[in-house]
Amino acid sequence: MPYILCVYYSRTGNTEKLMREIAAGLKCEAVKLDDGVNRAGLTGWMRSGMQAMARRLPPVKPLKTAFPLGVYDLVIIGTPVWAGRCSAPVRSFLMQYGEELRRTAYVITRSSDIRYEEVFDQMDLYVRSPRVSAVTIRPNTVGAAFWQDEFLTSVRDGGKEKSDHDG
Repeated sequence: MPYILCVYYSRTGNTEKLMREIAAGLKCEAVKLDDGVNRAGLTGWMRSGMQAMARRLPPVKPLKTAFPLGVYDLVIIGTPVWAGRCSAPVRSFLMQYGEELRRTAYVITRSSDIRYEEVFDQMDLYVRSPRVSAVTIRPNTVGAAFWQDEFLTSVRDGGKEKSDHDG
């Protein structure tokens, strides 16, 4: 059985809920990124969007995982979309650890009807090989569970086909 790790950042809890469900579905470890920045409320929302637009890299605290990152066969990275980009903590994680990751898959959560598929390409810039699977999901909407299941199927099948789906 392959070693799979889910790494994510969540400001409001939507990405966390989704990534924990994915980790449970794959029976794998899930770890939340922590950058120590207060992102609560309107001020936190504005700070987050500005950091994403400026491509700032807040330092993320070291991850506590069962194995070193290079041991995992697949790392699934979950991020909300901030100002059309991946979250600043996820960008920091990818910048710091991207070259260690053998294979990646991405889960992005969004609050609008815009799919933001360009975020996948942005994330690919920091890893050594292109993603094997990806999904963009708008939580709590009709179809979100379907696309989550499609993503899980793709990952279980070894990511043989890229599945940039919309939910």
